[in-house]
This record gives sequence, C-alpha cells and structure tokens, in this order.
Amino acid sequence: MIRFSENYALTPHNTFGLKARARYFFEFTETEDLQTFVSSNESWNNLPLFVLGGGSNVLFRDDFEGLVIHPNIPGIFKVKEDRQYVWFEAGAGEVWDDFVKYCVDFGAGGVENLSQIPGSVGAAPVQNIGAYGQEVSHVIERVKGFDLQQKMPVEFPASACEFAYRDSLFKKELKNRVVITSVIFKLDKFPEFNLAYGQVEEKVNTLGEVSLQNIRKAVIEIRASKLPDVNELGNAGSFFKNPVVTVEFAEKIRERFPEVPVYPVNEKEAKLAAGWLIEKAGWKGRREGNVGVHEKQALVLVNYGNATGKEVFNFSEKIRQAVWEKFGVQLEREVNCI
Repeated sequence: MIRFSENYALTPHNTFGLKARARYFFEFTETEDLQTFVSSNESWNNLPLFVLGGGSNVLFRDDFEGLVIHPNIPGIFKVKEDRQYVWFEAGAGEVWDDFVKYCVDFGAGGVENLSQIPGSVGAAPVQNIGAYGQEVSHVIERVKGFDLQQKMPVEFPASACEFAYRDSLFKKELKNRVVITSVIFKLDKFPEFNLAYGQVEEKVNTLGEVSLQNIRKAVIEIRASKLPDVNELGNAGSFFKNPVVTVEFAEKIRERFPEVPVYPVNEKEAKLAAGWLIEKAGWKGRREGNVGVHEKQALVLVNYGNATGKEVFNFSEKIRQAVWEKFGVQLEREVNCI
C-alpha cells in the first residue's frame, strides 16, 4: 500500500497533537514501494526531507514545507533460533510496544524493561530508546534500510550504528538519508533480569515471581503512575536528555546540592537527572497558557489542548535557561524539533 498526499495534516502523526501540515506526504508498506517512488519522482531531490516514524519524539514548530516519508512496513518474523537465542525481524511500522509484548509472550528477554514506550520499531534504533536499565542497542543485531542518495537497500550491523546514549548514526550523518525499513533483534531465551533501576524490583515483588511478564506489568504500572497518556494529554515523553558531565563538575554540583542524583557513566563522566534539575529550578507542574510541565514528571512537557509547536519550543527554551542559570548545565532536547 502506498499513499501520496499534498497539504497533509500531521496532527494524527505526532503525539503532542500539534496542528501542522506537510507539503507532501508519502507512506508505504513495502520497501519496493519506496524504491519505485524515489526512482520515478526526481523532483523530491530538491525538497527538504523528513523521515517520520510513530511521531512520539517529534515537535513540529510549524508546517513542513517539504516531503515527509512515513515507513509503515508491518510484520514480525522469526529469522532463526538456537538453544540460547531467538532472532526476530520486525517491520519499521510495527508499534514498538506490540513488538515488546510479542517478545515477552514468546519468552524472549531483552526488551521487557522497554515496555509502553510509544513509537514505532523503525524509530527505536534512531533514538536508541532506553528505560529502566535497558537500551535497545543491546539487543539489535542488524538494521535494514533504504539509502535515498544511493537509491538502494542498505544494511548496518549493530557495530556500525554508532549507538550511544539516545543517539545513533541515524541521528547524525544518515539523518533523513537512510529510511529504516526493518530491524533484526537478538533476544535471550534465558535472560538475566534487570531489576536494579527505580521501583522495578519493588513492583515486581508485589506481583509475584520474577518473570518477563511481571517485569513488563511492573514497568507499565510504573509508567502509568508517572507519565500522562498521550491519548488524553499531548506529550512526547521525556523532552530533555539527562546531561552527561565530567565527574569533577558533578561533584561541584553535589557540594551545593547534596541530594542531586548522580549516575556514573565511566571513570571521567557522570549523568545528572534532568528531571531533578528542572524541578529544583522551579518548573515542575508549571503552566503557561496551553503548555506546561507535567505535575508528576518534570521531564515531560504537555499540550493542554491548543498549543502550537512554537509555544512548546519557546516554553522549553525558558526551562533550559532556568536550569543553566541555577546549575550551569546546558540541557539538550531529546525531542526532534522540526
């Protein structure tokens, strides 16, 4: 199935629920459809391009005066299996949480802590999504895509994807050049459970035995208690990254604020909790017009109904300035601002 539209409304394609339109919009369900489109429509070369997944990590500041490409390839297939591992290939258009449920129901571990993260499978490697001690890069075997410049299918082993904290090759050199079409995951049939982060262990214990199913249930319950439902209150999840600073800088902040959460990254770097910084700067629960910071989670900016992308962006700038003035820390947006 393909769809090509002009002046296309993007409101259903961004979880902020912002009103924006794309000059051109191309959706496809098979890689061959994209290859045909690219080969037969040379005019797209002169247009700004944006590859749109589930729209859960996007802020449209205005209408997009170019071509939006939306890979909506479905399907989850078992590639191979041995005694220890199972390999699944999932289409870029699969809903991420549906894929997690599929893996957990199968009995394959490695993504259970990533339950209920909004978005699509194709967007997961781009952002290197992570939560509760797991990152998707730990289970990715290979990323398949289509190179819009070379006009040909391409593949990337995980080692070539340059995965880092909320980052990858697909957010840098290959941004809006390679359209991810599917991802192959290597999952463990005898996984080591990760319960160390946050309230996961405590919540699992209330549910009974430690299992993939109960870890998934625990994560879903924890997220539901802290994060707003995008169907009820427009948002894009965590708006800012947790800043990575030098160990020396983290210690200087700890001298002034002994209660600051600091997480070691390596011998030279540490990670600060962006939500804590925002809260201590006085922004948790704060609202200005149609935009606000969620009352339960300071990392989440919300649309109270009629916000524009510009309003959300300007509001985020005020937060960044406040954190800079109080802590000398420059917050970086996790959300892709278009």
